[in-house]
Parts: sequence; C-alpha cells; structure tokens
Amino acid sequence: MEKSRFTARQVTVCALLSAMVAVLAAVSVTTNAFKITFESFPIYIAGFLFGPEYGLIVGTLGSFIYQILLYGVSATTVLWILPYSILGLVCGLVARRNNFDLSARQYMLVTAACELMVTVLNTGVIYVDSHIYGYYTPALILGALGLRLIICLCKGFIFGAVMPKLISTLRKAALQN
Repeated sequence: MEKSRFTARQVTVCALLSAMVAVLAAVSVTTNAFKITFESFPIYIAGFLFGPEYGLIVGTLGSFIYQILLYGVSATTVLWILPYSILGLVCGLVARRNNFDLSARQYMLVTAACELMVTVLNTGVIYVDSHIYGYYTPALILGALGLRLIICLCKGFIFGAVMPKLISTLRKAALQN
C-alpha cells in the first residue's frame, strides 16, 4: 500500500486519524497515577497501513492537538508528544520491514511491545514533568507502575487481536478507487 509520495487519500486518512488521536486522548479514564486511553489505536492504523512517515505524522499531530487544546504550551509539551510520535514511527518501520504483511502473532507482539514502550516513556515524562512543576513523589512514579504496566499490556494485546482483520479490511478499501 505504501507509495513514495503522499497521496490526497493518504493525507485525508491521516488527518482523520490525527483527529481521532486527539479525541480518544481526551475521552479517557484519568487519575493522578494512570490514564486509560485508546489514543494509540489510530496511530497503529496509520503506521501499519501506510508506513513510518505516516505513523510519525499521525502520532505527532494527534498528540500535539490534544496537548495544545487541553494543556496549552508548557516546558514539557514536546516530551508528552514524543512517546506517540515514536510509537507511530516504530510500528510503521516494523510494517515496512515486513512488506506490510504481518501475521496475527506479529501484530500482537508489536502492539504489546509498543504499548510497553509508550508506558515507559510516559513514566519518564511524568518523572521530568513532576520535578519541573513540583509535584514529584516516589509513589507517583512507582506506586502505580505495576497497574500501568498491566493496563498497557492488556491494551496491546487487545489492539493486536483486532489489527489483522482491521488492517486487511482497510487495505482493501484503500486500494479501491
């Protein structure tokens, strides 16, 4: 499905997926210790369907929109965007390396590993943000880490379970004129 240039259809799909990232990030279960969200789902779609450039764009743009609308610009805005940018890049690179033909097992492994990566990166951002803005406590970082890891792995396995059929269906739809 990947092409060497951006097509109008791909740009349109990526714009819609970016908007979905922002909406799904805002519609979440959030506490001081963790956030249950599905914002990474559209980023996976972009990366698996179109490649790393698109995954990076959707992850970056969607997270940027969410951050600006809900929190404005701060010293750590870029840090909060970075995990989802990297997510889009990584899943797109894996898809490209496998010629956009991943097995169900590969989807499961990639989404679980990427969710784990995002959780670890976000934990690092929480650490930095909490020191900059003066709300750091060890319990904030370590107290809910086990729960955060369980949540991220559950999300990764759920996303991985639905990706094979979803990407296959979207790929067929994208190839139709």
